[in-house]
Amino acid sequence: LARAAHDADGVAPFNEATLLALAAGDALRLEVVDDAGAVLAFGDAPAELVVHPDQRRRGVGRELLERALTADATDFWAHGDLPAAQALARSAGLSPVRTLLVLRLALGDEAPQEKVPDGVSIRSFRPEDVDAVVAVNGRAFATHPEQGAMDRADFERRAASDWFDPRGLLVAERDGEVVGFHWTKIDDGIGEVYVVGVDPSAQGIGLGAALTASGLRFMHEQGVRTVDLYVEADNEPALRTYHRLGFVEHDRDTLYATPER
Repeated sequence: LARAAHDADGVAPFNEATLLALAAGDALRLEVVDDAGAVLAFGDAPAELVVHPDQRRRGVGRELLERALTADATDFWAHGDLPAAQALARSAGLSPVRTLLVLRLALGDEAPQEKVPDGVSIRSFRPEDVDAVVAVNGRAFATHPEQGAMDRADFERRAASDWFDPRGLLVAERDGEVVGFHWTKIDDGIGEVYVVGVDPSAQGIGLGAALTASGLRFMHEQGVRTVDLYVEADNEPALRTYHRLGFVEHDRDTLYATPER
């Protein structure tokens, strides 16, 4: 169902967290309309719903949305923020409260060259780095609703993915301590700036830009020429860094919420 929706819309209806939860059998509430080819997924995270392209414009999406609202769901992702999703949200009195931009970079013949801050070294991940990377991630994304919640189990689940390459998880050290990382992802020939995390103690020295450029160079060396990343629309410092590197907006996801949220 997700593949059919992706083929029709050009955007995936479920985010990675939902797919990982499904694959792991974690607690995730599903409402399924079998005869209409539709699924609503929700749990602790915002709800996501999808209707098969052949079954649309029959009120199925609104039925699923009403089920979610009855179950006290308050937040709903609209991946790609497609016109149909906007109309459905408006019809239910939902308002946009958050925008996640998808930026894209076309790498040319030359990869960006990083300028590593004095006293910092960047290397590939080692197994003993797990706890340090998780700790830095927690501090770097302390106010982020999804990324900041990553624990060791989440890390290991992601690292078990087919696309994981430890060489592409770049770790920054200063005085023997991990102070940042850039986790790259390559899947079906498309690269992704998966996560760039910088410890608050090392922010403001250009480490984020250095880690980003290092990861882009790694992906370039693997033959990747198209790289995506996700960033909050109101994260101006990160946007300035990514725009300087040549990233441009490619798509966007919008979070809609009920007035009571």
